[in-house]
Amino acid sequence: MLKKSRRKIVASLVWVLALLFFGTVAVIYTASYVEVTGENRKMLRQYVEEYMFRDLSDASEAGSGGPGNMPRRGRAAPPMLELSTFYTVVLSKDGEVLNVDTADVSGLEEDALADLAVEIAESGQEEGTRNRLIYQMADKGDYLLVAFLDNTVMAGTTGTLINYTLLFGGVALVLLFFLSWYLAGRIVKPLEESYERQKQFISDAGHELKTPVAVINVNAELLSREIGENQWISNIQYESERMSALISQLLDLARAEHAKPPMEALDLSRLVCGETLPFETVAYEKGLMLNCEIDDEIRVSGNSVQLKQLVSILIDNAIRHGEGGREIRISLKKGKSHAVLSVANEGPEIPPEQRSHLFERFYRTDSARTGEDNHYGLGLAIAKAITVSHEGSIDLQCGDGNVEFIVKIPLLRA
Repeated sequence: MLKKSRRKIVASLVWVLALLFFGTVAVIYTASYVEVTGENRKMLRQYVEEYMFRDLSDASEAGSGGPGNMPRRGRAAPPMLELSTFYTVVLSKDGEVLNVDTADVSGLEEDALADLAVEIAESGQEEGTRNRLIYQMADKGDYLLVAFLDNTVMAGTTGTLINYTLLFGGVALVLLFFLSWYLAGRIVKPLEESYERQKQFISDAGHELKTPVAVINVNAELLSREIGENQWISNIQYESERMSALISQLLDLARAEHAKPPMEALDLSRLVCGETLPFETVAYEKGLMLNCEIDDEIRVSGNSVQLKQLVSILIDNAIRHGEGGREIRISLKKGKSHAVLSVANEGPEIPPEQRSHLFERFYRTDSARTGEDNHYGLGLAIAKAITVSHEGSIDLQCGDGNVEFIVKIPLLRA
């Protein structure tokens, strides 16, 4: 149980930190991308404002990178503007391509850039992004200018930074996982040792008390035979029997929790049927009827003593809390990988605030906790321990006036 708590603590811590880390990276990346793109757009606008196609009549002769394709510099340009790579396409008012400047970048074809500029001009959208190029279109009076800024380098730099951040962050999370596992082990270890000592104490105390209680009971029985019926002797016998039942349940719980019992291949269908039969008379006396739906030949690997006790606890619990005139439904079905045992009774539903405590030791849903019926709130705790020792699970479902316990135990592997 504590080992599972350790895993949950570490998993929750790493999960939260991972969410925070990747969330922070996503925010940083988005903010960086927005800022870089914004700066690029700002530089592109400045470039467009300063651009002057000086000789429209000689544009066809000027060609790519000719004297007509020059930005004017009315003021000192920012360093980033000087270092950035711009491409321009000059169009006439009729949409004719007058000039294309690819800045002598290899791999960038003039025709493709010109076609892209014409497409942008026809769309009427003054700014935007196409592939890796940020564009700005401006009406310069006698002509249309479509200017492009290559965003690859800056975006790539930001992406590289993010990749390194993810790499080092991932390594840090792995290291944090092992560190958290180690520290959680150090924290849980005293609790685990205390829990083990508690279980050992219950087992030892049960064994030590069992013999004296048996002696008291036998002596009381002999005394009653010698002096006849006596109220005080009857009280001694009654209380010793109650104490004997409690000790027996404590020992059962200790055995179920302390070590994994020897396992063998079992026919769970026959076992459940055999344990159900003795309860028919008990149910009949309370005005209840047992309704069984048990599939044949469901085989599991388990301990027959403990599984019989598990079935008995659940049926006994259903009978004690079932309402007269109703039925107790016992079902055993074969799932894909588990045998599914269900025991349900019609009766008062368990309040939601009590359901999480049902499998705790000495917990009872009723207010009378005197144990007069030899039930001390240990039955479901024992059932939980037996289920866990068989690598299974036990759950509670309530609704429409039904209380149902569902046990799942792995099927026997072929």
